[in-house]
Amino acid sequence: MSLVRVIKQTRPDEIYNLGAQSHVAVSFEEPEYTANSDALGPLRILEAIRVLNLERKTRFYQASTSEMYGLVQQVPQTETTRFYPRSPYAVAKLYAYWITVNYRESYDIFACNGILFNHESPIRGETFVTRKITRGLSRIRVGLQDCLWLGNLDAKRDWGHAKDFVQAMWLMMQAKIPQDFVIATGEHHSVREFVEIAARYLNMTITWEGQGTDEIGYDKKG
Repeated sequence: MSLVRVIKQTRPDEIYNLGAQSHVAVSFEEPEYTANSDALGPLRILEAIRVLNLERKTRFYQASTSEMYGLVQQVPQTETTRFYPRSPYAVAKLYAYWITVNYRESYDIFACNGILFNHESPIRGETFVTRKITRGLSRIRVGLQDCLWLGNLDAKRDWGHAKDFVQAMWLMMQAKIPQDFVIATGEHHSVREFVEIAARYLNMTITWEGQGTDEIGYDKKG
């Protein structure tokens, strides 16, 4: 069943487009697939709204990403910070951002972008560092894994909870006029902090030894 047919039959009040190929690394391996899903996907939805004359009925939310800022031009980033994408994923998302703005301004569709920083939940994909940490530590705790390999422990991210971010998305769609907003916590935490906090929930206390690539974390409690 085509996208246009589905939207024609359901005539939705709101559409939240969260569909994407969301791995930066994978986007370098599969740039065409990433562009098709992340850039052209939103365009297809917006065009369906237009051709079905649903501009006054159907509101559209596009999940944008902080990866669009890329080589950061301003700290902290805001809605007016210049974009500088550094991956096929970020470039595709930037197209989606601007096509959403374009359809809003050209066809008077209620269409908005939420520029999302990192947001986590228990169903986060296991290839992301947060789930890699929680899953790895859990397996170590029950004896199914000996160690957990990580990259830069001092890398910092703005991590929020997906539930809070979804609430922000919904609030954006209830506004009188469509606007684009950054959705973030405003706080940075390191991978090291994430490991230590996750470990405490498993009754583990991490002690660090060594430096750089030779640094190793141990559970003091064995």
